[in-house]
Amino acid sequence: MQILKDKVVFLTGGTEGIGYECAKRYYKAGAKVSIITHKKHSLHQCRMQFFNDDIYYILADVSIPADIERAIEATIAHFGKIDIIHNNAGVSSPSKTVCDTTDAEWDKVFNVNVKGIYHTTKYGIAALKQTKGIILNTSSLVGDIGQDQHAAYTATKGAVNALTKSMALDYAPFGIRVNAVAPAGVWTPMLRRWSNQQPNVAHIESYLDEIHPLGYCPEGDVVADVCLFLVSEQARFVTGCILPVSGGAELGYRKYMERPAGNNAVLPNQKAVE
Repeated sequence: MQILKDKVVFLTGGTEGIGYECAKRYYKAGAKVSIITHKKHSLHQCRMQFFNDDIYYILADVSIPADIERAIEATIAHFGKIDIIHNNAGVSSPSKTVCDTTDAEWDKVFNVNVKGIYHTTKYGIAALKQTKGIILNTSSLVGDIGQDQHAAYTATKGAVNALTKSMALDYAPFGIRVNAVAPAGVWTPMLRRWSNQQPNVAHIESYLDEIHPLGYCPEGDVVADVCLFLVSEQARFVTGCILPVSGGAELGYRKYMERPAGNNAVLPNQKAVE
């Protein structure tokens, strides 16, 4: 069923991971999709696998206002309108405490994860008012429950949650809904890179499975299905919602992974990613 037939989606971070799965879901549901990324290689790879007249690729950085103003204008020029803005682009580094995080690292993660939403909204809100459109933000479970050794990242996701609710109130009079999706662990290229950097690589996969009470760490398609619901008419009376897609990971603490004999290393940090 094409529940997004003739809709136009402006999707940031859409060439990898959750974003790529969302792009495929939106297209299959009948949407035209403008995919924004700042990664040339990733854009090229994605275009080779996923390209037709209803998919439009734009090289742009969400942290740069002129890039996003240009991307919004290009999308409208190409497709004629924008119905949905999905703010999926995000970075998770550095894996540090507050005091160990440099000014440059702090600014980078905030400029992408939070200011990116500011930029797409600032330059896209006029188009959404015309279509009574939708804004969807990709947040994270850690924005609610916290996470050790990821102070800047968790701070940005907490900000995304609060921003989502404020925007829902601000734009409801225009018929615009604003929601966020909050995954826990999701197998994306970013998570796989992080997993390979951990000191106990052999146990990471089982660890990531076990932190979810449903018993497994999902692929991005699980999150994409929920995103499709939130941007469709099926969720027409849902706004200001931070919807967990977490397999129950937030419901309580359990000691999931035994340490190897003689190993005093602490358990690895869960990595919630875009």
